Amino acid sequence: MSLPGAQRASGTEARETVAPAVDLVLGASACCLACVFTNPLEVVKTRLQLQGELRARGTYPRPYRGFFASVAAVIRADGLCGLQKGLAAGLLYQGLMNGVRFYCYSLACQAGLTQQPGGTVVAGAVAGALGAFVGSPAYLVKTQLQAQTVAAMAVGHQHYHQSVLGALETIWRQQGLAGLWRGVGGAVPRVMVGSAAQLATFASAKAWVQKQQWLPEDSWLVALAGGMISSVAVAAVMTPFDVVSTRLYNQPVDGTGKGQLYGGLADCLVKIWRQEGPLALYKGLGPAYLRLGPHTILSMLFWDELRKLAGRGLHQGT
Repeated sequence: MSLPGAQRASGTEARETVAPAVDLVLGASACCLACVFTNPLEVVKTRLQLQGELRARGTYPRPYRGFFASVAAVIRADGLCGLQKGLAAGLLYQGLMNGVRFYCYSLACQAGLTQQPGGTVVAGAVAGALGAFVGSPAYLVKTQLQAQTVAAMAVGHQHYHQSVLGALETIWRQQGLAGLWRGVGGAVPRVMVGSAAQLATFASAKAWVQKQQWLPEDSWLVALAGGMISSVAVAAVMTPFDVVSTRLYNQPVDGTGKGQLYGGLADCLVKIWRQEGPLALYKGLGPAYLRLGPHTILSMLFWDELRKLAGRGLHQGT
């Protein structure tokens, strides 16, 4: 079964259509499953994106150098379990963000909006924005937990949280409700462009692969091929926004909860460009792709297969 916005090629596919509420559960479950496998890549990516913050290249120590060396550095500093730092917050974020994202996208498909020119991209972007807003507090905590390490290997500001709930409580107590959504201005465009690229390219790629008839129509390899193509587009357009989002979420704040380094999305982009150079917007691109690629492939594959099972179960029950 293709994504809701993809053209349905047969009556069998049509019968596999599921309700938006089911898509909410399936989308959240699929992305949480993918998160378990890709969270170590997220830890490495976060460290690389914070390394050398607002400093010119060559003027700061680099405890993290490349993907494999960075993985080894994390293990040396935090142990093997350090590669799963922030996993609980990551799962919470994936469940909230993707549950809302897939639900809203499914509603758009049900209403026929994705059949309009550009409808798939617009629906994916709007659904992603809503999901990012809902999941922002979890992503805030995830970023701060993943940045935490021993002093000798620390990059970026260190928040010293002990747990997800403890972090949420501390932020609430010190910064109020608004503090839990600090940095959302960077997260919304990040997920908007990533979601639009993912949903649009996955649907189109999968439909194209099906049309070529290279693989059996119901094979999971069709979804895998769509996810592989989708991951390239997602990594290309999402990484600069990902760097900015990481910086906004992890920056220190003053007594009023205002960021001490960046005033928002535009200010962060300008400061990174001027002080670190334009290539700094692609810091962590290697692990970002290695993370986005498998995560996109796994989440879309899991979701696609779960929708098939759900659709067939609903059909058998009628």
